[in-house]
Amino acid sequence: MARESLTREEILVVAGSLVRRHGPAALTMRGLAAELGTAVTSIYWHVGNRESLLDALVERTVEELGEIEPRGRTPAARVVSVARTLRRELRARPHLIAMVHERGLTERMFLPAQQALVHEVHAAGLRGARAAQAVRAVQFQVVGYVLVERNRERAPQQRPAEEELWHAATAEQDPPLARALAAPVDQERLFTVSVRALVDGLLRDRDA
Repeated sequence: MARESLTREEILVVAGSLVRRHGPAALTMRGLAAELGTAVTSIYWHVGNRESLLDALVERTVEELGEIEPRGRTPAARVVSVARTLRRELRARPHLIAMVHERGLTERMFLPAQQALVHEVHAAGLRGARAAQAVRAVQFQVVGYVLVERNRERAPQQRPAEEELWHAATAEQDPPLARALAAPVDQERLFTVSVRALVDGLLRDRDA
């Protein structure tokens, strides 16, 4: 029996969950109706056809990416917090981000995060072109890092693997370096270290 009550918000939440887990191709009106325990006609009533539903999911994703709040005691710490949150949000919804990009809304999606970065680099004393450079450098660092992470995750098994390639001879007789490069990558820590170094350099050189 179809449910008597259903809201647009509930439909978008469940549809977004399906796309996150399985991609846009897995989102069918019949499958969504089964997940919700309702009739397909009820979904049409609330959100329209499948294309309208996808458009609504894109808008929802854009809005969610606009909810990033800087945290920290200093401008540098707050910029790093924006970068870390943005990376986490992009990684959490790759299929939805791809849909945003396909619909030509990528720049609009990134605008709130850019505005948050602008506020913090202004607080650090950057203005004009130097401020723009800092904002874009941080954004590109985040997006580039996420793309590298995804490529590594989708790559076939490597033969030989990193642990087989790195030893004293390939690391210029630096065994600790070889061991570190052969170990699994702590992606969260590496990202934080790299973005902190970038931000420290950008803000330290503000008078250059």
